[in-house]
Amino acid sequence: MRVNKPTLSENIRDGLVELIVSGRLTPGERLIETKIAADFGTSQAPVREALRELEGLGLVESRPRRGRIVVPFVEQTIREAYVVRAALEEAATRLAMLNQRLPLDAMRGDVADMRRSASADDVRGMGLASTRFHRRVVVASSNRLLERAWEALQIEARTAIALVVTKPQLTDVADEHAALLDILATGDVEAACLHTRAHQWAYADLPHDMHGAARTVRFP
Repeated sequence: MRVNKPTLSENIRDGLVELIVSGRLTPGERLIETKIAADFGTSQAPVREALRELEGLGLVESRPRRGRIVVPFVEQTIREAYVVRAALEEAATRLAMLNQRLPLDAMRGDVADMRRSASADDVRGMGLASTRFHRRVVVASSNRLLERAWEALQIEARTAIALVVTKPQLTDVADEHAALLDILATGDVEAACLHTRAHQWAYADLPHDMHGAARTVRFP
C-alpha cells in the first residue's frame, strides 16, 4: 500500500483521539505531557505537537494553572466540519472537472488501497487512503485559497475521529469512494458535484439531509 508512515505526533494524536472519543479519557481530565510521553514511549516534543493539534480540533483546551485538559466530546465538532467540507469539495470538484484535471488513475489506486485496508481491518490505513483520495480533487481545483481552507479543517484527524465514532463497515467506505469515482469518471459535472456533497453530508449526521428530508441513520 502507498501509505506514508505516520509520524510520532500523529500516532499520539490518533491514540488520544480514540481515548477521548471512547470515554477512557474523561472530560476535565488533565493531560500531562510527561505521562503521555512515557505511555507512548517517546519524548515530550511529539506529545506537545499532538496536544496542539487536538486543541485545534476542539478536543483539548488550555486552562490557567491546570495546563491542557480534555473537553466533553460532542458530535457537533464532526457535523460542522463535514458541512463545511462538503461545500469546499463540491467547489473543488466543479473546478477540477471543468479544467479536466482530475487524476483518475491515482484515485483508482487510492480506492484499491481502501479495499486492502478494509480486508486487513486497518482503520488508520482507510483514513489515510480516503484523505489522499479527496486531497487529489482539492489540489486538482488549482485554487490555493480553497486548498488552504480545506487543509485548515485538519481532514486526516477529523476522518480518524469520524471512523472511531461511526464505526462503519470498512468495505462500505471503500465502496462509497468507488461509486463516487465512477461518477467523477463520467464527466457529468452536476452529478459529480451532487454526489460529492452527499458523500460528505452523510457524515455530518444532521437531522435532515442536504435536500431537507429527515434522516434515519444516526450516530450511535
